[in-house]
Amino acid sequence: MFTHYKKWYPYASPFDPCPPIPVKTYSTPPNLYVGFQPQGLPQYSPKEALCKGTLWPIFYDPYFSPYEKPVREDA
Repeated sequence: MFTHYKKWYPYASPFDPCPPIPVKTYSTPPNLYVGFQPQGLPQYSPKEALCKGTLWPIFYDPYFSPYEKPVREDA
């Protein structure tokens, strides 16, 4: 399944002074997966674009901490 969140398993040395974090996650932006910007993309209204930080919905990526549940916008 496709997701913008990736996992990374860092090396944990037996001599580390702190307990290791076994899995780290990071978010990748949606513009990495669009090779070029096609013509005729739908656009947000100017007011909504200022609130979301982008003019095009395919490039919108709200950040959620991996420790919190994402809030649905359409609810």
